[in-house]
Amino acid sequence: MIDLATYKPRGDKRNSSFFDDNLPRVYERRNQAGLSQLVGAMAAVVIQVDHGDGLAYMAELSLMGPYRFRECWLNESHRIHLLEADPRWPRLILLEPLSRGFEDEATRWNRMYPLAAAKPNARYIGEIYSTSSCRDLRSVLEPQNIRFVYPDEASNGFFALPHLTFTFLSDFTYNRVGYVDVPLDSLAALDLGDRVLLDDESLELLEAAGQKHQRHGLRGRVLGIDHLATRVLAGEREDALLEYLTMVPYYFWGAYNIAEMNSSTNVTRHPSISDEKQSPARVFTANNTPSYLNSFDNLPMPTEDFVRNYGRRMHHIAYEVVDGDIQGEKNVDFVVDVLRDLGISFLADVVGECTEQPNLKQIFSKASPYSLLITEYVERCLGYDGFFTRDNVAALTAAAGEAERYEHGHVFD
Repeated sequence: MIDLATYKPRGDKRNSSFFDDNLPRVYERRNQAGLSQLVGAMAAVVIQVDHGDGLAYMAELSLMGPYRFRECWLNESHRIHLLEADPRWPRLILLEPLSRGFEDEATRWNRMYPLAAAKPNARYIGEIYSTSSCRDLRSVLEPQNIRFVYPDEASNGFFALPHLTFTFLSDFTYNRVGYVDVPLDSLAALDLGDRVLLDDESLELLEAAGQKHQRHGLRGRVLGIDHLATRVLAGEREDALLEYLTMVPYYFWGAYNIAEMNSSTNVTRHPSISDEKQSPARVFTANNTPSYLNSFDNLPMPTEDFVRNYGRRMHHIAYEVVDGDIQGEKNVDFVVDVLRDLGISFLADVVGECTEQPNLKQIFSKASPYSLLITEYVERCLGYDGFFTRDNVAALTAAAGEAERYEHGHVFD
């Protein structure tokens, strides 16, 4: 358990006095309001895809990672799919609109950005945290100006249920935070609507993807979610961090400058959980300087370019790869070789080395055509305690930046 009163954040990223002064105030208010007792670990992550993409995306997830389809429910606007990996880890809930014409706030945000507009409903929605009472949780956070969705405001009833409640889209991250006061072993307790059965052809497709994952030696090597990384604008980094720490019992682990990519990586973690897979870290990445000032120095700015092209949103989901070797090859290299042979594309080669010192090896896949999310695989070698090295992050960020470029007209030429 981390003592937040004495903990000194890691890293070399200098924060403003605004952040340094308000971080302990956020911790203290959480304790006084009882939020740390009300809210537990991450219970699920929620992703939405466009109409018609649900089955293909679940097959992709089954091939690339540990999540497997469990059940499907139907409400007035969506198919709601529950996927599970290990009972100790967060569930994955996939939302799929029943029609191509579905629209809500996320749809309208997506349409504002050139590289998100083609998939108007494809978006990482947010995390769900376990709570002892959704009602009590709202009574704690609403006086702090955290806004929640209520039934008469919801285009999708999933966001406003008696046992499941969500915040509005954050102004800083465009993600939501949800809270649930019943177990998510099944969605039955949420009273979503009607449970529906997938047809045999659909089930066979998902089963085939899972069997391919196992047959090629990936099962037991690709584990649960290690961290989730959102990209935000330079000037909103500190606000995004403080807002998130207001709503969940995480702490600010630290922040590091990645000078060659003109950005910083900022990590929040659960203070009482040692295995990240049980409540994955939340990472926020932002430019060091805003785009409109960058032309003075002409530094790389792939992080802010991503936000300008896709909007503030989740950039990647990272899965832990178990530390080990197979026939003289590190597990992460084996996983990537297998997935490449199975048709999965990656942005670059694996970065990092695992020799006699603790370190880690990492790689980004190309973004999913269904969710627009990148998948990261990360192997911590010899008990490495951390999420990145500067060299690794610089290489990954540069590779992603090349794939996330938007070539637009030069109207003043």
